Amino acid sequence: MSSTSSLAVAALIAELPDGVVVTDPDILESYRQDRAADPSAGTPLAVVRPHRTEEVQTVMRWASTNKIAVVPRGMGTGLSGGATALTGGIVLSTEKMRDITVDPVTRTAVAQPGLLNAEVKKTVAEYGLWYPPDPSSFEICSIGGNIATNAGGLCCVKYGVTTDYVLGLQVVLADGTVVRLGGPRLKDVAGLSLTKLFVGSEGTLGVITEVTLRLLPPQHVASTVVATFDSVEGAANAVVTITGKIRPSMLEFMDSAAINAVEDKLRMGLDRNAAAMMVAATDDRGPSGVEDAEFMAGVFTEHGAKEVFSTSDPDEGEAFVAARRFAIPAVEAKGSLLLEDVGVPLPALADLVAGVAKIAANQDVMISVIAHAGDGNTHPLIVYDPADAAMAQRAQKAFGEIMDLAVGLGGTITGEHGVGRLKRPWLAGQLGPEAMELNQRIKKALDPDGILNPGAAI
Repeated sequence: MSSTSSLAVAALIAELPDGVVVTDPDILESYRQDRAADPSAGTPLAVVRPHRTEEVQTVMRWASTNKIAVVPRGMGTGLSGGATALTGGIVLSTEKMRDITVDPVTRTAVAQPGLLNAEVKKTVAEYGLWYPPDPSSFEICSIGGNIATNAGGLCCVKYGVTTDYVLGLQVVLADGTVVRLGGPRLKDVAGLSLTKLFVGSEGTLGVITEVTLRLLPPQHVASTVVATFDSVEGAANAVVTITGKIRPSMLEFMDSAAINAVEDKLRMGLDRNAAAMMVAATDDRGPSGVEDAEFMAGVFTEHGAKEVFSTSDPDEGEAFVAARRFAIPAVEAKGSLLLEDVGVPLPALADLVAGVAKIAANQDVMISVIAHAGDGNTHPLIVYDPADAAMAQRAQKAFGEIMDLAVGLGGTITGEHGVGRLKRPWLAGQLGPEAMELNQRIKKALDPDGILNPGAAI
């Protein structure tokens, strides 16, 4: 650390309560990367862990004055390198910001960003309410991180993504200005839709310090339908048929590699010979839910499912949902992962899965595909050995080819994980020059010195 940087950090330490600014090298090391494990990660000057909005203001005023980069970070579970530390910058972690209040009358919660998704769910459930967004990492990811990437999850097909439940925000801008956007109102079109602008902005436009969340009544107990297929295409085509008629509360896909990886760990009797498995659910109350479950079972059979299992027992159903949630760590046990997050219009789902299989064969790497199939959001998981330089190069090539494939099918390079740093080289190719330039103009207007998460997302 240079003498100038040392003086700047010392000044920040003096402005904040004891322990908020951390410079211990061992602690800094643990904040260099998020779960994407970006190999280009730098070493920050300090990690700052504020408790209050006013402390975030102090940090941003200091950073603006000293022109020092700030990388906002939640719990570090991001999968696109959005919280990769920068040498010469600081990491601003919101993990200590954990207050929450619930208003059951307006069905809203006001929360700080450091709370885990699971903690928000648990707290609002005590008031007989439900917060729907449910990433597979819901037990370890933070609400702030969910908002930063507009996270989705398994129930998106029916209930939508994070932005659908964000009614208001408190945001600290690059110069330390605090703005309040939106509030506990279901309908509000006063001014531009700035609340939506910050959702999914990956810490590049401001630091979110408080969020007003929309809540729902409790979800009804679901009926679950599980089907195995000899054909990936048959499973993908069944998705199109189902979503054309009903709105299931879950419609998830696992390929053969994921099935076997999960079975290796959980030993729950999954069919190791299946090419694909679908886990579907409906939570409609009364006979319609039963009818929807029967309809999905029938569609799976019509599209060639070799086995279909239906249950209204919540424990049985949750066991299959847990298997789907466990797919990423199960596949990760096979080797290091490059995690994709590409999405396509539903009619192109079968073409995407088939195209990924061709890329895997051409590049001679294992790629497992899991998916929130009901909304076309897939997670191809590229397995490789980073110690094998040739394999690592092939894996990186496959990573780019999958994004090119998705965009070519009318899709996106990211449905819920964010662009981060790992996918930024492909962003302009999806958006086009005009939209890319507009994104950059907005970034410049809110962060003229480019200190908020430089190199990420935009």
